[in-house]
Amino acid sequence: MAEELKINATTKEEKYKELYPQIKALVSDETDLIANLANICAALKFGMNLFWVGFYLVKNEELVLGPFQGPVACTRIKKGKGVCGTAWQQNKTIIVDDVNEFPGHIACSMLSKSEIVIPINDTNNAVIAVLDIDSDEYSGFDKTDEEWLGKILQLIKLN
Repeated sequence: MAEELKINATTKEEKYKELYPQIKALVSDETDLIANLANICAALKFGMNLFWVGFYLVKNEELVLGPFQGPVACTRIKKGKGVCGTAWQQNKTIIVDDVNEFPGHIACSMLSKSEIVIPINDTNNAVIAVLDIDSDEYSGFDKTDEEWLGKILQLIKLN
């Protein structure tokens, strides 16, 4: 089956409004977690014109690189290290306007300037993965991203 995203909007909010139902359609009938994470990455990368989008999955007390779109990335991240490890440890979304100002930032790409990381929780509220998105511009993310990405992550079936 061929899929094609259609985004005609120009503002961030409008793009998310157009993208959300398309992502919902992509993942609604698919039960495989990795397939859905991969399609969500591709849809976000190209629908929102992002620098890097990916998931890190919690495995053996580390975040391990999962499906992503963009330049090659760090493969493993320890709990509490960098933006991803800190979001995992604190179990909260972190928005960083300038990654160079974040203590212990892990520079997977020198082109990354800002970042948003959102934890994904299981039914017991334990973090099982994080969504990591990087921008090649400073202050690339805000509450609009946090809100809409949270809605998109709710579409993921964890069973």
